[in-house]
Amino acid sequence: MKELSWTQFDRCVDTLVERFRDQSFSGIYGVPRGGLCLGVALSHALQRPLQHQPDADSLIVDDVYESGRTLLALRSHWPEATFVVWISKVTPVWWSAAELILTSEWLLFP
Repeated sequence: MKELSWTQFDRCVDTLVERFRDQSFSGIYGVPRGGLCLGVALSHALQRPLQHQPDADSLIVDDVYESGRTLLALRSHWPEATFVVWISKVTPVWWSAAELILTSEWLLFP
């Protein structure tokens, strides 16, 4: 098991703010449960509203991309949205990741 810290979370937020600072989004949608903390942090840092439902101009965030089920379901409804995760366990294709960890190891988020 790989344990993640709040310090790592803060670094992730900084990385994503740098990456998305100059892009305009209607708001940030944090996937409940795992993506909500990251969504709130990015909402504050990027000064965009936290959305209760995504739209085509949203930045949709989650904690981890593992099987892809969650983000694929959202992408089927909002294919034009931008998708990002804190950690991707596979090489990103149509989504972005703050970190890439090519392991099947269980992640323990703070």
